[in-house]
Amino acid sequence: MRAVEFQEYGGPEVLRVTEAKVPDPGPGQVSIDVVYAGVNFADLKARSEGYRVPGLPFVPGLEVSGRVRALGPDVTGLRVGQEVSALTEGGAYAEVTVADAVTVFPLPDGVGLRTGATLPTVLPTAYALLHTVGRLQPGETVLVQGAAGGVGTVLGQLAKAAGAGAVYGVVSSAPKAAYALGNGYDEVFVGSFRDEVRAATAGRGVDLALDPVGGETLRGGLASLAPFGRLVSFGNASSAEPWTVGQPELYPTGLSVSGFSILGLAATAPATLRAIASRAFATVADGTVTLPVTAEFPLESAAEAHALMGSRTSTGKLLLHVAASGQ
Repeated sequence: MRAVEFQEYGGPEVLRVTEAKVPDPGPGQVSIDVVYAGVNFADLKARSEGYRVPGLPFVPGLEVSGRVRALGPDVTGLRVGQEVSALTEGGAYAEVTVADAVTVFPLPDGVGLRTGATLPTVLPTAYALLHTVGRLQPGETVLVQGAAGGVGTVLGQLAKAAGAGAVYGVVSSAPKAAYALGNGYDEVFVGSFRDEVRAATAGRGVDLALDPVGGETLRGGLASLAPFGRLVSFGNASSAEPWTVGQPELYPTGLSVSGFSILGLAATAPATLRAIASRAFATVADGTVTLPVTAEFPLESAAEAHALMGSRTSTGKLLLHVAASGQ
């Protein structure tokens, strides 16, 4: 089978198409004939920095849609040929991949394989950030960094559907701001946001800030919170040094800071992830959420997909079209 791997860390050019052995599922696993694979920023960090890479060579990719190829021992509730989306621990940039059955999700009625590939990481992440970790209440205000990306696109729609009082986004360019305004955001700031947030909220700040960037951006989000506000960190796209926060920042106005990683939850509490994913997938099936696929590449052009995402000019979701058939 064809697979895309890297044998050293570096830029998009280290991605190479290779011939690999078709993997067999082990106990509690299924193999999947991949039709689409999602491209995520975590894939870029894996390629450039070794993020969550156990060893080289490595086939990146955390999410796929396709059809169940084979069931490993002790797997129930799935069948060969069934259309599914799946969260993987890597290996998604390939014609066949293996995933733990607990993170393989039958596609809801009316959801095709192309849409299905956008769901496994983005949708449960956004749903958990707002409802499970962030505990958004109707009327509260939300600030989202990276509002034009895949998670950001869904967060704007979900927050508005949940009755948020106002949804503010932060992006890096004016075209991204225009895109985000079409996906649930009431106001979008380009670049700087601390003073802008205070002005938009009459000095109060926001109730919930969601940050995948880290570093100074995270500290800016903390400074943008209203009394009793919550900040959720769910990434470190800036690759900044680990941060600390304590009594001086939290005590005066009763702030709280939480963290979330869908890959961490998949490893430590997969049944909990499955419950969150079920509720999240329902928002696509009922039309509450749509996640536009803004660029699609053949498997052999994975380096081009990485270059586009790394340029920070992309919006929505990027996909690799792996198999010849799909919808």
